[in-house]
Amino acid sequence: MRIGELAARTGVSVRSLRYYEQQGLLASTRSAGGQRHYTTEEIERVGFIQRMFAAGLTSRTIAELLPCVESPSEGNSDAALERMTQERDRLTEHIADLVRTRDSLDGLIAANRAHRRTFEVARTR
Repeated sequence: MRIGELAARTGVSVRSLRYYEQQGLLASTRSAGGQRHYTTEEIERVGFIQRMFAAGLTSRTIAELLPCVESPSEGNSDAALERMTQERDRLTEHIADLVRTRDSLDGLIAANRAHRRTFEVARTR
């Protein structure tokens, strides 16, 4: 199938599919005219890639996980498990950073509200 059909069947833009191919996540064959052609197996692969992006993984990390999908083995599975654990830990730390940032912002909001109350008190005098 051509790239437009793959895009339609997966709900992914043609631009994204080209990006996936550029990053080594997706492969196509080329016609004599240079058009990309994909197999029906690529539909499932695009779905996998989309799920990985939705989980917050980068294209580089997804590329590291693909061998587990392409060539399932105990070694590939162990490597994928280790990589996913590292990504989870990275996300956990990022969430902690975001919570600290939110808490700091809450402090600034509270200070601003207290400061605004001084204006209200001054107006009522």
